[in-house]
Amino acid sequence: MLSKQKFSFMKQRNKLFILSSTITILGILTLLIFGLNFGVDFKAGTALDISAGKTVEKAEIQQIIDQQGYKQATITIGGTKQDRASIRFDGSLNSDQIAKFKKAVTDKYGAQTSYEESTVFPDIANELGVKAMIAVLVASLGIIIYVTIRFEWRFAIAAIVALLHDVFIVVSLFSIFHWQVNLPFLAAVLTIIGYSINDTIVIFDRIRENLRFSKLKTEQDLMQMIDHSIWQTMTRSINTLLTVLIGAVLLLIMGSESIRYFSLAMVLGLVSGGYSSIFIASPIWFLLKRSSLKSKRVEVNAKA
Repeated sequence: MLSKQKFSFMKQRNKLFILSSTITILGILTLLIFGLNFGVDFKAGTALDISAGKTVEKAEIQQIIDQQGYKQATITIGGTKQDRASIRFDGSLNSDQIAKFKKAVTDKYGAQTSYEESTVFPDIANELGVKAMIAVLVASLGIIIYVTIRFEWRFAIAAIVALLHDVFIVVSLFSIFHWQVNLPFLAAVLTIIGYSINDTIVIFDRIRENLRFSKLKTEQDLMQMIDHSIWQTMTRSINTLLTVLIGAVLLLIMGSESIRYFSLAMVLGLVSGGYSSIFIASPIWFLLKRSSLKSKRVEVNAKA
């Protein structure tokens, strides 16, 4: 006999579906209106991250860019002491132009100034964009096959919907706030996919185990069994989430400018992954499994 829980996740599923659907619709609208702010990894250009060891003013960096006569650039000031600047040039700079710009910045902020640079040309940018899409599709397909073999098709559908939900939430937020999408962001998305499916599999494994020993006759029995399974794994899920989340937050606060958007995407994805494993994947499996219970009930009544 399954114990009754104070909070039923299944009874709140419709409210949570509405919440997730609202976020998804807003995300689609923002993507259509604003698109994504692609970094130099996915479009031609030069990225230059500066660590000056002292406060950096955006106007001063812009003045240097104007004096050098370079193409339009996006400047972001960061760091705990506002001592870092991330510059994204729309065009690709050659080695002489980069050296000239570094000299101007060093003259302004001192010899202790350090740099991280990367330049991507149009052909490479296009190739990276295609390979990024292939990587996400292959990862998703592999997960579908794995979950189908290990569990069943209902679990696979629920898991992939939850994964797509997590990825789309992160992409939508990056679109809304116009945060930069680059290769570290893609690495974060693939990491989120791996984390999210791991958390979902833990809950699904518990559901499958309880399913073997439960005599499910009604929809209420199924809801109670799923709620019980989620509560059984809740402590593990929270501990795992907090452990990884603390590391991601520390990277976001203390990490270099070059991994800033990786850390940010990880934080958002981890929170979304913990949410979707409980409030998206499990309720979707419930809806699919509920239909099979109804079919069996109809068969029994027909034979009677």
